[in-house]
Amino acid sequence: MIDRPIGYQATPDPVAIAELDPEQWLHMYEQMSKIRAFEEAANELYTSARMPGLTHLYIGEEAVAVGVCEALRQDDYITSTHRGHGHCLAKGATLDRMFAELLGKAAGYCRGKGGSMHIADQDTGNLGANAIVGGSAGIATGAALSIKMRGSDQVAVCFFGDGALGQGLFYESANMAQLWKLPVIYVCENNQYNEYTHNSETAAGTLTGRAEAFGIHTVSVDGQDVRAVYSVMSELVARARRGEGPAFLLCHTYRFHGHHVGDIDRSYYRSKEEEQWWREGRDPLKLLAGWLQEQGMEAAIFARIDEAVRREVEAAVQFALDAPYPDASEVDRHVYA
Repeated sequence: MIDRPIGYQATPDPVAIAELDPEQWLHMYEQMSKIRAFEEAANELYTSARMPGLTHLYIGEEAVAVGVCEALRQDDYITSTHRGHGHCLAKGATLDRMFAELLGKAAGYCRGKGGSMHIADQDTGNLGANAIVGGSAGIATGAALSIKMRGSDQVAVCFFGDGALGQGLFYESANMAQLWKLPVIYVCENNQYNEYTHNSETAAGTLTGRAEAFGIHTVSVDGQDVRAVYSVMSELVARARRGEGPAFLLCHTYRFHGHHVGDIDRSYYRSKEEEQWWREGRDPLKLLAGWLQEQGMEAAIFARIDEAVRREVEAAVQFALDAPYPDASEVDRHVYA
């Protein structure tokens, strides 16, 4: 059986789409290409034993991170997950410092102490990835409370996977956000699987029903279509800035690789036919490139972007490999308990 999500409530808004010029759409394609190339390089660093620890690849889900973050300002906040490289890059992180963090180098965003699952970048509003499933719900909601208390028009966005809906912290946070009308948007990346188990076996009822129970404004969208994610997210951000309270955005997406880089043989929990269907027909980069070509763009443009991104990624990897490790004297610095 191939899982084909149905019942999307939102499609690209023609007005929001028309407001963007071709260069902005090409920028979104470039951002997705950059995330894809970064993750492919991260996988190669792991398989060649040059990267310590595990990492969780975001390949296949690029349209969610880019569509959401393109609707935000630099001073808006995000919180991320163990599968967070795409969020960090989409919010403005640079490739060289990202790779340096993965390799435990002093040039990394957390001076090598965060690694793959704990990258934070205050300058771009990234309050940090979190290896605890659902662990950042309270952080994002707290940031939204800070926004409201300061009288700012910022917005906080909380990324999490469908598996995090099994964590009570989300419900406590969502309840508070709705009661106090906080400017937080909960973005659930429904990639169908809680590690190795399809969410139909772990989540009773509907995923949107969990937020709707609190009276939170809820929208479901095709997470493979960056146009749809961006247009819907733009509306939700404007709504939050107006003081209308939290929202829940359910993005139907799919991870093309395993739960983590060591999850190679996935046949025991999902079929190769299913993976092929998503890769061939629902690749977010191909979908955007195909639409732009229908608007009159030449296919060669996308090949040039991909090649430029590849060279940028190669240079960033080399930077990280050459960068020094932090000095042992830093072991008790930048650590909080």
